[in-house]
Amino acid sequence: MMTVNKTAKTLDEGIQNMLETAKMDYQMWSTNAHGEQSQWTKDSIAKWDKQITIKQGKKFIKVIKENGVFAFIAKDDFSAPFTSFKKGDVLMAASWNRPALNAPRGNVLKGSYNIAWTGPLYLK
Repeated sequence: MMTVNKTAKTLDEGIQNMLETAKMDYQMWSTNAHGEQSQWTKDSIAKWDKQITIKQGKKFIKVIKENGVFAFIAKDDFSAPFTSFKKGDVLMAASWNRPALNAPRGNVLKGSYNIAWTGPLYLK
């Protein structure tokens, strides 16, 4: 897990900050104690950016890595039954087409949130 420290002026810029930090987390996670990486890891890092797809929806931006949903990003402020969300909030996936609406995991515009190479973190 790493912390996204950068703030962003646009959602696109914030998403890129999030993905760069997730990629750095993968690099750290896959490096052994001697600072070495396997060839498979090096190849995975080289392919990382090509495996990302961004899909625009009505309320959310879906960030897909390979064949799974990495995260949803709120496009605008909105309210859900138990909480309200702000533009740029990072949400875990509940399914392929729905984000988990229990709580945001961070905000791509504000920064200062944790992210893992596998996606947003579970709530504690």
